Amino acid sequence: MHDTPAKAGRLVQAEFKGAGTKKVLLIAHMDTVYLKRMLAKQPFRLYGDRAYGLSISDDNQGIALILHTIDSLNKLKFNEYGKITGLMNGDEEISPPAARAYLSKLGAEHDVTFSCEASQVKSDRIALTTAGVGAVNLNIIGKASHAGSAPELGRNALDDLSFQIQQMRDLSDPKVGIKMNWTFATAGTNRNVIPSVAFATADVRVMKKEDFDVVESKVRERPQSQQIPDAKVDIVFERRRPPLVTSPQALQMSEYAKKIYAELGRDLVLGTIAAGGGTDAAFAALNTQNPVIESMGVQGFGAHSNDDEYILVSSITPRMYLLSRLIMNISQGKVQSKQ
Repeated sequence: MHDTPAKAGRLVQAEFKGAGTKKVLLIAHMDTVYLKRMLAKQPFRLYGDRAYGLSISDDNQGIALILHTIDSLNKLKFNEYGKITGLMNGDEEISPPAARAYLSKLGAEHDVTFSCEASQVKSDRIALTTAGVGAVNLNIIGKASHAGSAPELGRNALDDLSFQIQQMRDLSDPKVGIKMNWTFATAGTNRNVIPSVAFATADVRVMKKEDFDVVESKVRERPQSQQIPDAKVDIVFERRRPPLVTSPQALQMSEYAKKIYAELGRDLVLGTIAAGGGTDAAFAALNTQNPVIESMGVQGFGAHSNDDEYILVSSITPRMYLLSRLIMNISQGKVQSKQ
């Protein structure tokens, strides 16, 4: 993909072997979108029920939840599971180029996968469905020339970029959940030079993986018409994440989780409609029908925002209880992890 770094992030994996047969996969991620040295200006702080900090919601809380859940099981001397695997991804924010195949492999090898991304502050929910994420990268190569004395000798890449974007601005289809929005563009080098290069990228969201084919087909068809006939138009379509689709097994597991949460007097909302972002859990679900559930983490707000990111301290114990009880009950056969 166009933003894949030369060196991908590391993965950290730990396995805990028990005396049983059930295998549970717990996933979170270590990378964040913030720049180096920002933490010094915005340190961790508590304000009432809110714990603020860069990446505290996305996804440091997920890592902490996994570590403390495993620690609590050890303190309870509970080992009736077959294996618990904890996987911390190092490049989730860039649609994990290094981890996607491995996540799919692990997901198929385990009876259930819990992804510990944060839940929402406004809705104490777990997610059973998330959008698939794609991208359109549009590169235009024209020819530079003096913008004042000889513009006619150039081939304005920016003109054709604008034309192509207008041609492809109607590819969203809300009825089926297809969204395509141009989000970034750049062109040229100097004010007085006809731009020889131009680039734009669009964000794509789909509810079914087959809809990637629909969008890509239209995206490749439109540039056959050009504003600048001899400019070169290059389209790259990226399938960055598959959608996570609610399976009967995941729904059955989540309904059981709702009963456990009710023991604490809390209502667990089952998110069967996608709320926005993509997830590593979709890779874990790619080659299995076993339950895969997202947003098992604590309630959080403000991911990717410099000043607003926080978690609700009051949600830590309930979410840790929910994850621990699910692991224990799955291990003891009290809830089925397979259809």
